[in-house]
Amino acid sequence: MWGSLSRRAALLQTVGLAAAGMAAAVPVPGRTASSLARSREIDGELLAGVSAQRIPGVVAMAANEQSVLYEGAFGLRNGDAASRMSTDTIFRIASMVKLLTSVAALQLVEQGRLHLDEPAANIDPALAAIQVLAGFDAKGAPQLHPPERPLTLRHLLSHTSGFSYLLWDPKLARYLKVARGRPNLPRMPLMFEPGARWAYGGSLDRVGRMVEIASGKPLERHFRDHITGPLGMNDTVVALDDKQRAREASLFVRDAQDRLLAQPLEKPGGSKVFLGGGGIYSTASDYLTLLQALLNGGSLRGNRILQPGTVALMSENQIGNLEAGILKTTNPALSNDVDFFPGTHLRWGLGNMINLDPVPDGRSAGSLTWAGLFNTYYWIDPAKRLAGVIMMQILPCRSRTAKR
Repeated sequence: MWGSLSRRAALLQTVGLAAAGMAAAVPVPGRTASSLARSREIDGELLAGVSAQRIPGVVAMAANEQSVLYEGAFGLRNGDAASRMSTDTIFRIASMVKLLTSVAALQLVEQGRLHLDEPAANIDPALAAIQVLAGFDAKGAPQLHPPERPLTLRHLLSHTSGFSYLLWDPKLARYLKVARGRPNLPRMPLMFEPGARWAYGGSLDRVGRMVEIASGKPLERHFRDHITGPLGMNDTVVALDDKQRAREASLFVRDAQDRLLAQPLEKPGGSKVFLGGGGIYSTASDYLTLLQALLNGGSLRGNRILQPGTVALMSENQIGNLEAGILKTTNPALSNDVDFFPGTHLRWGLGNMINLDPVPDGRSAGSLTWAGLFNTYYWIDPAKRLAGVIMMQILPCRSRTAKR
């Protein structure tokens, strides 16, 4: 069954297949023997990764639009052997917050306060000053010019804006080295003309700012009022209280002897800038609630966050024939190279990566996914009516031990 896929990808497929097998049994009290066997198979895969010390701990869950179909938690929450993973463990989900920011922006599109194809600078004047990095001259000086076409919300949501991340862009690394200490140079130029290519980067930070301007609220408040609050996602927050902090998972890294070492938790308190592209906490169960709402056309248990037509639009390819989802690292300590499904055509919608081809023994064509830096992952399979989330806290991203 595993074929050439990573163990992590295969595990997620197993969760999906098991959930599909359990779906028919949901209304019936108790599970069938076959569904229990599938659950034990998933448990065994998760536990094997922990027992072999490939990962310190993991939480995985799967659901259809109405019910949770699988949940499992194994291993350590932190370096204390008495602190075990549980389904309410809180994780730093990093870039998985981008899906919430996308939902927030599309809520405002529905209200007519944002528009997908109007210049983004109409909302955020700071975007009127952006420059495109064309290259470097013979002396290594950056060559910059204004973009030939306006940057739009659609570009930002689909990562065709030109904004890139240092972690996966050597051209940006070169620019930032030259620009350091030179206030006349823009802090973050576009790496290409809007719409010309796909590149993963800080686009959703700009979307978050547009949401704040258009809504008149801090982004976290918009989340609470219009997404996390209505859906009961009470552990999806920018800052943890003391009770939540007691459930937080530590980040683990490997030392020179290949041992997994828990890192100290980040210090609480102090002001924190929240931009919408990262920097939020959540649990597997909270995040799965969001995925269920999207599976159900934008509503869950009577609480609607998006209209069905908007949810369908999120799942449509927004970038044409541009290839997406493949990243080459500039810092192996933080991330390995990223290619979720080698040989599969990958595109981007309004908030998620899309696999255009079916994945062998797993996700249907048109399934949606993305991840966070610390090895947290989610997927939505609209054809099978299934969604899943798997959460770990380990570096580097796409850790070979986490995906085996």
